[in-house]
Amino acid sequence: YLVGDTRRIIREAAKKSCFICYKMGATITCCQTGCDRAFHLPCAPDGHCVTQYFGVYRSFCWEHSPRQKLQPRPSQDNTCTICLGTVENIISYKTMGCPACQDALFHRQCIQRLALHAGIGFRCPCCLNQEPFMTEMLTMGIRLSKRPPSWESDQEVGPSDQRHSQCDAALCLCPGSREHAEADGPWQLWLCSSCAAEGTHQHCSSLGTSTYSWECNTC
Repeated sequence: YLVGDTRRIIREAAKKSCFICYKMGATITCCQTGCDRAFHLPCAPDGHCVTQYFGVYRSFCWEHSPRQKLQPRPSQDNTCTICLGTVENIISYKTMGCPACQDALFHRQCIQRLALHAGIGFRCPCCLNQEPFMTEMLTMGIRLSKRPPSWESDQEVGPSDQRHSQCDAALCLCPGSREHAEADGPWQLWLCSSCAAEGTHQHCSSLGTSTYSWECNTC
């Protein structure tokens, strides 16, 4: 975006209310034509909204979010393959499955944490399929890391990989790019206080000056 376009987007966002928390300053809008729902990035999980972290970073409200077509088998054990906790007996926003083997069920939060830790080694925890598993997870809003798996030796991770350094908001409003960061002010880059694997500019996630920490929608 040009500087003028960014300022216009900021002005328009200030007039929009989040359909989840009803507060103003919602910077993300559903990309479905004709849908006027807007929301804050931190509110997305509560509203079952999906943001695709690739390409043009499309975002969807709960009504227009992509849905998996697979269905659990009648005899299937409703246990999360990752945490071994109970999952729903239907595929939903919170309960996902592997499109390859259709045997692995997992919580959305569990597969997202695995994706961030596995990095370039991300694959189905049950059948170890990487394609079409990875494509399906990206489509469903799971964010992948381009780093080596966290369980590999730290010696294999270069200094540039030690700290996340870009804004991951669905719509980055910073005129300097997603990688631009300042020491303070609206373009200060905040890292998730839990995983440090996602970041946002203060303004892009509508963080107030009294905010002391930020947590991504995964955590």
